[in-house]
Amino acid sequence: MLSKVILRKKFSLIRKKKYFEVKQNFFSPILRIIKTKNLRNIACYYPSNNELSTLKLFKLLNSNKKISILLPCISNGSMKFVKWNLQEPLKVNKFGFLEPIKIFRTIKPDLVVAPLLAFDISKNRLGYGKGYYDKFLRKNKKTITIGIAFSFQKYNKIKTSNYDVKLNYILTDKGIF
Repeated sequence: MLSKVILRKKFSLIRKKKYFEVKQNFFSPILRIIKTKNLRNIACYYPSNNELSTLKLFKLLNSNKKISILLPCISNGSMKFVKWNLQEPLKVNKFGFLEPIKIFRTIKPDLVVAPLLAFDISKNRLGYGKGYYDKFLRKNKKTITIGIAFSFQKYNKIKTSNYDVKLNYILTDKGIF
């Protein structure tokens, strides 16, 4: 079994080489889950480093006035989520990711759409290695999680520890499971 460090490098390169833009209907399963479960606070990431782009999802969510879009912010060693709209400026954090400039108050998300470098059939997620999503999700067990990725990011078996949190769903260009 390959180490997480090697897997991160491997899948970062694969994603860079094979990246493609998804169509808007890619996000339909997420919208169905939001509607079925009557969710209001939807956390998502702003894409970078060849992550599957969430920009079309932001536009879809923004068209529903009942939904609040949340973006992650890193502060004091933990991840929090703050309300954001498409017109508000973003800043680059110390890890090179975009996050809101204005942080009025944090909001607990009903659903988290998480980026990933790789995933396996057991819904284990390989992230960037800092553990921010896992730390947040361990404290917020009722939050629904959806990892989004390209189907080529699937790996046989990701090595896990007691600190890793499985996702509820994984959405790829081949469907949701």
